[in-house]
Amino acid sequence: MASVQTARMGHSVTLVAPEIHVGGMPVEGLGSADINNHWFRNDVAVGGLAREFYLRLGRKYGQSGPVYKYESSVAEQVFDDLLREAGVVVVRGQRLREPLPSSLEWQPTGKAIRALLTEAGRRFEGSLFIDATLEGDLLAAARVQTTSGREANSQYGETKNGIRAETTHAQFLVKVDPYRVPGDPSSGLIPTIQDEPLGTPGAADNNIQAFCFRLCLTRDPANRLLISKPAGFDRSLYEIYFRYASAGGTLWRPGANLPNGKTDLGSWHDLSANLYGMNREYPNGDYATRQRIYRQHLSFTHGLLWLLANDPAIPESTRAAWRDWGLCKNEFTDNGGFPRQLYIRDARRMVSDFVITEQHTRRFNPAPVADPVAVAFWPTDTHSVRRIVRNGAAYNEGFVFDDNNWGPFGVSYRALVPRRAEATNLITPTCPSSTHVAYGAIRLEQTFMSLGQAAATAAVLALNKGIAIQDVHYGELRARLLGDGQVVALSLVPPKETATR
Repeated sequence: MASVQTARMGHSVTLVAPEIHVGGMPVEGLGSADINNHWFRNDVAVGGLAREFYLRLGRKYGQSGPVYKYESSVAEQVFDDLLREAGVVVVRGQRLREPLPSSLEWQPTGKAIRALLTEAGRRFEGSLFIDATLEGDLLAAARVQTTSGREANSQYGETKNGIRAETTHAQFLVKVDPYRVPGDPSSGLIPTIQDEPLGTPGAADNNIQAFCFRLCLTRDPANRLLISKPAGFDRSLYEIYFRYASAGGTLWRPGANLPNGKTDLGSWHDLSANLYGMNREYPNGDYATRQRIYRQHLSFTHGLLWLLANDPAIPESTRAAWRDWGLCKNEFTDNGGFPRQLYIRDARRMVSDFVITEQHTRRFNPAPVADPVAVAFWPTDTHSVRRIVRNGAAYNEGFVFDDNNWGPFGVSYRALVPRRAEATNLITPTCPSSTHVAYGAIRLEQTFMSLGQAAATAAVLALNKGIAIQDVHYGELRARLLGDGQVVALSLVPPKETATR
């Protein structure tokens, strides 16, 4: 969206994509947008290019209005259409050179980037750069200050950040013995559980939200790839699923929720395919580290899908619910039906002169935002970050969701730009300066699309005047965004107990 907006405003732009398939999670399995799917209606925050995206999806399905449930292959068609029509040059499969600081050339004076270099030896020169990745590698290459993990509540006066004293959302519904020999702590822990104490509630740590795949499955025999038993399958890795079922828990199951009988099967349950605590190295990891984490998740998830449909220790009702499902022949065709990207819920976040915190997300007496460029309309949604032992049972720690003290809020322009001393021609829509808990309310695809449009609009205004990105006049930026249909402010949503469903 940043590239499309730049091109539509009359500037040449090259989209240098680390991946082959451009479009992020909408083209990697997340086909059920978090729009109007809870007790509140948040489509009022979707404007500009984001709304155009969903309207174009609607036209692909023969609908006159926006569509919020779609197939990844169709989403990719829409993104490709937008890029082609705007005349954006797209260069795919180009990662920054490692080590990351070696991938940038700087102007001889000031703090302006001149060019970026890729590991394949390509050089891309530009007047302004937008880091629209989830990982924030361009920010890191520029030595812009970033962070990852959870801040202490005391750092910004928050209440929902840091180690959680109590985690109730998506907590285990049944008691699961965590020990290799049931009841014997000295025997060690079963897989997927970390051997560490709870820690001090409210304290900081380096844990990040769990990753998973957004799986696209089908029961259509003509389009189904049967899920075979993986090579080297290790049944012992899944002991927690056997114990959960034995304790009376109902295991995770698929259901058709997308067009043409497909699924967007995510993981937000007490026990599904979220691999808590197994991604801590990802945000600051090199490419080899990230690929290892991807392969671990892929291997575990593949084995889990087979096990739930076939293992005799799994209740027959669960096996029957899984038996007819398989991967789709016409999705992710270059990766055997599995998404090519993990659902990266958390990675680097920039730290700039303005930090979005829990105070900005509150329904009651929120901190004001003087320069909003988009609206985040979602709870402070941060998945659990680890699975530990508490009171002799498996325990998911860290989930924060709808507590009825949140509301839509404007995302500050200042949260998208680094400090002037770090870089004057760099901006990010996807790694905004925000705390762990506040980022949980921002990290939706429609919000990222809106922030991409805002970042590009600011970039063009800066280029047109030959000024630093920090010096863009907010009034001019706001006027252009509103003229392009962007939503930059909303009144508070009514309290949950009085809202019309």
